This record gives sequence, structure tokens and C-alpha cells, in this order.
Amino acid sequence: MSNKELYDIEYKQFCDFLELQCGIVLGENKQYLVKSRLAPLMQRFAINSLSELVQKTLNPIERQLRTAVIDAMTTNETLWFRDTYPFELLKKVILPELEKTKRNIKIWSAASSSGQEPYSISMSVLEYQQLKTAAQQLNVSILGTDISTTMLEQCRRGEYDGLALARGLSPERRSRFFADSGKGLMQLKPEVKNNVSFRHLNLLDSYSLLGKFDVIFCRNVLIYFSGDIKAQIIAKFAQSLNSKGFLILGASESLSSINSDFDMIRCNPGIIYRKKS
Repeated sequence: MSNKELYDIEYKQFCDFLELQCGIVLGENKQYLVKSRLAPLMQRFAINSLSELVQKTLNPIERQLRTAVIDAMTTNETLWFRDTYPFELLKKVILPELEKTKRNIKIWSAASSSGQEPYSISMSVLEYQQLKTAAQQLNVSILGTDISTTMLEQCRRGEYDGLALARGLSPERRSRFFADSGKGLMQLKPEVKNNVSFRHLNLLDSYSLLGKFDVIFCRNVLIYFSGDIKAQIIAKFAQSLNSKGFLILGASESLSSINSDFDMIRCNPGIIYRKKS
């Protein structure tokens, strides 16, 4: 066996570890994903084989390694304004509805990855405010959470290279919302960053300390969880939303037969969910 191969029993042990720690279910045919994500850690931690790395990861004493492994396995590629329609619905449907409440609006991006989603939300809010003079005083705060401490550090910096900016960001938005950092990267302008904060959160843990929200984005995340864990997360989202609050899932995700706390709203295009009163 090569130093980048795993025995079936080791793969099963690792899958059990990952599901226990962060709820992700890998399945039986994802050895290639484990190899590609964990191989770079072998050199970083001076470990000779993937088998040894997995065995050390199972040891609770190896906290730094365990954190790095979870970071590696939960970091997903993302892009700006993914699927477009959720951000258009935010401007055309959700914000006008929430504006009627006359209260401060709180939005949660529940898996912020490298920051593209919460910052896309912030840009959408700014565009909405620009379209409606009366909305200039609209007070919107955005929270981005993620299990990966590495990703959260990148989020807080708000700096992106040309390759990252090319994924879903129009030249107009790039020009309006970014400035040259002078070191080969583009820096988000303060108007985009100032209403966005970030904190570490495992979706398996309690959300009670986060407070209540008017909108929760949790897109393309639930597909990685088992049915039971998915139902638990949705139930906690319902508890975290104000009455009539909105939940926005990924295009391929659905609440069908999972939870009865929400009404489904069909839009053109897309679907959003609204918490029952």
C-alpha cells in the first residue's frame, strides 16, 4: 500500500470521526476526496503516510491536527452571487417585506466558507439601498459563521485574488465594491465589510448565543449531512428565526418531509421558505 492509501477499516474510522465531529457523511466511495484533501497535511505535520495521519487524527490529544483535518475536509469552493436568484429575491422580495417591520434586520450566512456569500449579501443590501432613497436608513447586520478557522481568517481579511474575483463577480461590482490593496490582491471596501461580522460555529452545536435572525442563508450545506442531522439543523434554524423569517437553501435542497415549521414560497426562479407565525 502506498503512503497515500487507506485500508477500508481506516477509511470507515475516519468517516465515523468526521460525522461525529461535524455531521458530514462521506459515503463509501469518497476515498479519493479524503486523499486529495488530507495529502497536503502529511508534509505540514511531518507524517509519513495517510494511514498514520488518520490514526493520529483519531487521538483527541492531537488538537492542532484535528482542527487542520476538519478545515481541509469542510472547505468548499464557492463563488460570488451563487445561482443569482437568492440575491435578487433578497432585494426584490425579502428586504422590502422586512423593511415594513421598522426594526434592525439580522441576516445569517450559516456556512460562510471564504466569505463570498456574506459579502454578496452585503453588496445586495447596498444595491437595494441605492435603489430606494427611503431605505438609506435601513439597518442590516450580517453574520457569517463557519467551522473552518482558516476560512474565517480569510473572511475577516476581505482580500481576494483575480481568480477568486472572476468566479461570479461582474466587472461593475468589482469596480464598485473593491479597491486595489497594492499587493496583488483586491480589498473589499469598508462599506461592504462594516456590516459583516464572523464567528466560529459548528452547525451541530447550539445556536442560542447567536440570537434571532430575520433571514438565514444555508446553501449547499445540508446535502453533506445525514437525514437525522439535517432535520436537527432545520429545527434549530426555525428556533433561530423571528416569526415570518426567511430561510434560503441551495437550489437542490428541500424541506419536503423534513420540517413543518415553514411555508414554501415559489418564486420565479427559485424557492424560499418562510417560518410560520
